[in-house]
Amino acid sequence: MTAPTGDPASLFAPHGRPGAFFCPWQPFSTTPLDVLRWKLRGRGPYDRKTPPRIPVMANDGAYLKDRDQPASITWVGHCTFAVQDGGDVFLTDPHWGPRALVPPRLSPPGIPLAAVPREAFVVLSHNHYDHLDTWTIRRLPDLPWFVPLGLGSWLRRRGLRRVTELDWWQSARLGRWTVTCLPAQHWSNRLGTGRNASLWASWLLDSGSRRWYFGGDSGFFQGFAEIGRRFAPEVALLPIGAYEPRWFMRTMHMDPREALQAFRDLGARWMAGMHWGTFDLTDEPADLPPRVLARVVQEEGADPERVRSLAVGERWILP
Repeated sequence: MTAPTGDPASLFAPHGRPGAFFCPWQPFSTTPLDVLRWKLRGRGPYDRKTPPRIPVMANDGAYLKDRDQPASITWVGHCTFAVQDGGDVFLTDPHWGPRALVPPRLSPPGIPLAAVPREAFVVLSHNHYDHLDTWTIRRLPDLPWFVPLGLGSWLRRRGLRRVTELDWWQSARLGRWTVTCLPAQHWSNRLGTGRNASLWASWLLDSGSRRWYFGGDSGFFQGFAEIGRRFAPEVALLPIGAYEPRWFMRTMHMDPREALQAFRDLGARWMAGMHWGTFDLTDEPADLPPRVLARVVQEEGADPERVRSLAVGERWILP
């Protein structure tokens, strides 16, 4: 287990401005030479000859437009969920596109884009290509978006009109929802915008009847315990993939064991794993993270009915 870094007070420390953000508790020291070292070392001990087997379930998503449906999570793929709560729907990091800049999609989106209700809203974690997808933006209705600092103008230039930018620990209201931008241990970069020019974030979405935590992209850090203490989320959507090699990925991506610890630190009742199975981004096979998570859940005595990795298109109805 990676130890949390820094004092919890650093979660509230100054962390830059548009054009130059940083994590005050975890300086990042990755260099182009580190990237070259990673790429030259190959793909580790894994068998890359066998294509990954990504489970997929057929789903037309029609229930998303039925306001009488129970609370549920539908995995579209990667970090995209369609979450239904009390008749409302929100999307996380919506990505229906065919690729993440270069890596092609390994599995189809779990539901059709047309299934998204026009009354839905969106939370976005950061601007990396596997999370912020222009192909999808051009095809979604003009929904309300909640985004970290530095991304509002970028989205408005692409035709979105209802964009709310928030800093860490800031909240906004939308109907009965309170949407709070929270820290994550990550970074940002995109062609034409510059490294760390916009902020990265996780999100707490409180409907008044249930609290949902969307982890975005993050390494393991002390923020999970603080977020759990302050907000007590009931449902945690957490990344479990793109974690190898650990010497390079540890600060930016959790592995499945760390994700399970984050779930415990948050104090949540249910967890769905994400950030796997859609794009081949790092050394481990794209279908490995859920198998590792299942083993860790068994080893650590967690409840496999409460900690799950869904098939693409699978809907999880929560009690």
